[in-house]
Parts: sequence; structure tokens; C-alpha cells
Amino acid sequence: MTGDIWTPQRAANRLVRVVETVSQAHGINRFPVDVPLLALECANIFKWTDPITKVQAAAIKGFDGALFPGEGRKEWLLLYNDAVTSSGRVRFTQAHELGHYILHRMKRESFQCSDADMLNWSQDDRDIEAQADLFASYLLMPLDDYRKQVPTQVDVDILSACAERYGVSLTAAILKWLQYTDVKAVLVMSNDGFINWAWSSQSAARAGAFFRTRGNVISLPEGSLAANQEVMHDRQGTKIPANIWFPHADPHIPLREMKVNATQYDATLSLLCLPRSAEVWPPFHNDEE
Repeated sequence: MTGDIWTPQRAANRLVRVVETVSQAHGINRFPVDVPLLALECANIFKWTDPITKVQAAAIKGFDGALFPGEGRKEWLLLYNDAVTSSGRVRFTQAHELGHYILHRMKRESFQCSDADMLNWSQDDRDIEAQADLFASYLLMPLDDYRKQVPTQVDVDILSACAERYGVSLTAAILKWLQYTDVKAVLVMSNDGFINWAWSSQSAARAGAFFRTRGNVISLPEGSLAANQEVMHDRQGTKIPANIWFPHADPHIPLREMKVNATQYDATLSLLCLPRSAEVWPPFHNDEE
């Protein structure tokens, strides 16, 4: 085994260079990434002696993906749930488990990952699920290429085109954009009138535009497109007062809310984009500052 320490970004970039070289040499499409083929060749690339020998669908109820060692930990089996029908979700799951193989296989006996584990893109170095997600995002959607696909003004159609290019879900494509954009934007996933999960760009979080969903029950705000059952989709976005979503925002400041039903998660995705000057902290926050 090598003693090299691989961060999610460094490991992904190593494989990205391999994929680019093979693509140019053989004149094949660069995207989407063939994760199973890459997984089977990964040990050769890194000069390791415990390869992934199988990548296959399996009935792993309750989990999207898994990584198990063979006898004596001399080989590994990468599994993904055969009940998941979204090819984008499957590809991200495969890349997530490949991330565990590269980054964490010396730390854990095995890995079983849920759909929630595929939506944890924090920068927490202690969270192995977040690290596996970051690895998958950089492998499937290299940042330099992604930036070229996205203009200044973003809508769901543009981000959907990115999802198609990279063979990932719309959720993953939006999260990738939120990783680097300086737009104050928030992605909200909701179901049955409540927020399940939310993710903010760094600039949005610094402006107070975020939701603390862990351990909290947060209803969708009245007046939002997300709460309006008569609106199934709004891919270009509609301007509404920002204080509908963020009560402490100036009532004269708008935000643009986009909405789409995410059938693979049985949920609704809402993308909220605020003006660059918007600040939505409660008054006491500004007083403390």
C-alpha cells in the first residue's frame, strides 16, 4: 500500500487526468464518466494490491450503495441498489463508493450508504460521507469544465443541461454550482409542506440565507412557489418578496424562486436566488456585528 494521503479533490483530479488522456487518445466522449470501468482499473492506476473486482447492482434495501471487502481484504465489491431507476443517481452512488474505496477503506471494514449520504457536500474533513460526496462531485463534474457550461444568469434549464452532460441528477448538478458560485443561492428540498433539507452557497450563508433543518421542523412559507400546489414547475423562476422565505429581509427586496418536482426523491426542489446586496440576518445579528 502506498503511504500517500489523498484528499477528495486530489484523488478525483488524479482520475480526471486519466479519463481525459484516454478520451483524447481514443476519440471517445469525455462525459459522462464510466465509473464502473474506472473503479475496476483504479487499483492499477494507484498501484494498489487490493482492487475492486466487481461493480454490480444488488438488492440492498435501505441503501443506495455499498462497498464490501472480499476474503482477507484482498479485493473489494462495489454494489448499488438495483431498485434505483435514475441513471444519474446510480452514477453518483458508484462514484461515492469509489471515493470510499480510495479515501477510507483502511479506516473501516465496509460501507453502506443511504440516499441521504449522497446529499452531504460539506467541507467537514471528519465526515467520510461528505468526503465521498466531494470526491464524486469533482470526478463526475470537474470544476474547470463545469464553469464553462454555466453563464452568469442561471435557471433550472441551464443546470438541467449540466446534469445531462455529466450524467448526474439535477440535485447533484445544482449542488456543484452552489460549491463555487458567488451568487447568493439556496437549494431547498421539500415534501408534504415541510423542508427536508437545504443547502446554501457560501455567499448566501454569509448573508444569513440558510435553514437549520437538522433536528428542526420547518414548514414551507405561505406565498412561496414551493407551497403552491397549483404550480408544478417554474424552471425560469418567478420574483417574489425575499421576506416570504427569509422574514427578516427588507420587504422591498425580491428573490427569484425556481421550482421542479424531483421524482427520484419524491420531493420538490426549489432554487432561491437573492440579489447580491441582500442581507437577511435577524436584527440582533447586525447589532452584534
